[in-house]
Parts: sequence; structure tokens; C-alpha cells
Amino acid sequence: MSDQKKTTVMEAPQNSVRPHQPGEDVFTAVLPEDVNWKSFAAFPPSVLLATVVGHPSQPGPYTIRVRAPHGVKLMPHRHPEDRVYTVISGVFYIGLGDRFDSNKLQAYPPGSVLILPGNTPHFHWAKSSEYVTQVTAIGPLGLEYINPKDDPRNNKS
Repeated sequence: MSDQKKTTVMEAPQNSVRPHQPGEDVFTAVLPEDVNWKSFAAFPPSVLLATVVGHPSQPGPYTIRVRAPHGVKLMPHRHPEDRVYTVISGVFYIGLGDRFDSNKLQAYPPGSVLILPGNTPHFHWAKSSEYVTQVTAIGPLGLEYINPKDDPRNNKS
């Protein structure tokens, strides 16, 4: 059994504006000013996450946004769930593998859609500027770093 922590129910931030819930029979619009960015324990402190639809920590569909400032790296990790990434702004650099290797990074401009199968080791770098991605998946959200030393949750004092 792994000693690595996984992001679960209590750790996924929720918005003060209640996000639309899957199965609700009501039209909902989420405007840019309604997006409530929060820190996320599994990310470096400068990387923010916002819940747009659903509850990522629970079974069912969810949509989140991730904002990473210029220069930040997310070290190799994996998610148990399949994910669909849409690049909202900036250039999103992602590489596949269990070791950070800048030669494996691919750059994706705004409007790009990427499909990442569950349990695929990968890494990100906000190499040229801040980026914002939107991630849609079926929860619960999970995140496990390949190297536990890279997990910010293990570096709490």
C-alpha cells in the first residue's frame, strides 16, 4: 500500500458561489467574475484551483480550472481519473513520463483540447507565461506525485 497522499473529499476547494451540480434541471452560467480561485494543498502555493461544476471530491462529473503563474513547475504526478484539459489562456506545457524532462514538453496554445488517460504520469511547466486550463473529469479527483518529495502536502512544517 502506498504512503503517498491522494487528493480527496476534504482537500478539493469549493467556491463561495455554489457551482452547478450535475443533474440539476436549471440553466446555469458561470461568469469570469464568479470563478473563485483558491489554493490547493496538492499544488505549490502560487498555483490556484477553482471549482466550476460539481464537487471534485465526490463521485460524478466535475469541471475545475487551474491557474499556474509563469515559471511554476508541477512535478511528475498522475490522476486515477481520465481528464479532458482545455487551454483557456497562456501556453500550456505538458510532458509525459515519470521524470521531469523539459525535452518531452509539448506546448499547447489557447483553445487546445488534450485528453489524458487516467494513471498517466505527466508534468507541467508554466514555461513562457501564466496559463489557465479547464479540466473536466469524473470524480473523485485524485492526485499522486511519482516522487513523494515533490508533493507539497508532505512539506508542511
